[in-house]
Amino acid sequence: MPSSLPPPDRPQAQPLPSADVIEPPATTTGRQHVQRFGRALGRRRNWEQLAKFCIVGATGYIVNLAVYTFLLDVGGLHYLVAAVGSFLVAVANNYMWNRHWTFRVERGHVGAQGLRFLVVSTLSLVANLVVLHLLVTAGMGEIFAQAIAIVLVTPLNFVGNKLWSFRR
Repeated sequence: MPSSLPPPDRPQAQPLPSADVIEPPATTTGRQHVQRFGRALGRRRNWEQLAKFCIVGATGYIVNLAVYTFLLDVGGLHYLVAAVGSFLVAVANNYMWNRHWTFRVERGHVGAQGLRFLVVSTLSLVANLVVLHLLVTAGMGEIFAQAIAIVLVTPLNFVGNKLWSFRR
């Protein structure tokens, strides 16, 4: 019976990684990871994007807290429901500004980027709700707890959007 395996003296070619791969190949060593991270930290453009992302985030932060406070005080909603409502308003604001200002060089299809942005933002929302709930049950005021939760989740949000939502 013929074998479908290649002869032992001919190694199989490894497929090349796709241009869309974010993670380095499995053969990358720890030292190469450190070098890659160091190069990324040394790029002025990355720092400029982080600054822009934080400015957009600050406007989103203000929008989020304003809508959250409104939904709590005027709407009489539960703090977790108010957090979801304020998230939806803030995420629309942030997407528009990040797409047109922060990551405009990486602008791709509006629908695809918007969907990826929504996924990253939803994961950030889940993390935010967990932190918010923990802080409120620990006795912190609802508005102050939300202010802290937003700040703690921001790095996760930036990395997800930089590496996936608005990647080149």
